[in-house]
Amino acid sequence: MSHEVLVRCRDVSVVHEGVGEPVRAVDRVSLEIRAGDRLALAGRSGSGKTTLLHALGGIVEPTSGTVDGAVRAAYVFQGSNLLPHFTAFENVAFAAHVAGNATEPLDLLGLVGLAGKADHLPAELSGGEQQRVAFARALAQRAELLLCDEPTGHLDSDTGERVLDLLDALQGELGFALVVSTHDGDVAARYDRIVFLHDGRAVPAEVMA
Repeated sequence: MSHEVLVRCRDVSVVHEGVGEPVRAVDRVSLEIRAGDRLALAGRSGSGKTTLLHALGGIVEPTSGTVDGAVRAAYVFQGSNLLPHFTAFENVAFAAHVAGNATEPLDLLGLVGLAGKADHLPAELSGGEQQRVAFARALAQRAELLLCDEPTGHLDSDTGERVLDLLDALQGELGFALVVSTHDGDVAARYDRIVFLHDGRAVPAEVMA
């Protein structure tokens, strides 16, 4: 497998302006994401994980520093964030249409084991099933990089394990690079690289002990 650099962050900071003092959500973070990477962004709530994911995916612009790379990235939001009035099939089909992907949505739902629930609305699915539909929707975007924000955050431990196992299997089959944010040390330990964040900064592991 090629290990080319897909995304390179150089001294990226993101500052949120508002009432009161500006908040430095990400503070001069530098990292590289290579093809096939398995990377965890670990830290407590408010440490900057989600904002850094947003910067990696082009959802927010850095206040300073640069994010370089013309990679196709797909984002899996915390809590799935499915369109509530679309069926599972329609959620995936809409993403495929936007991406210009001719892959049959039912095949993508089959990859995540939900072809039999294609006509179900999100409210008719369990939390784990909703997250699997979110994965299928991300795959419909033909991503080289999958960014997952706390994919087990709203799930019980057993369902969370099954979701992470599925994510591993999908990456093994399709070969995308994977970045997962988590506050759970056991989840982070599943991945080959861990970037620890504290108050928006990348810090050594011992700081988090």
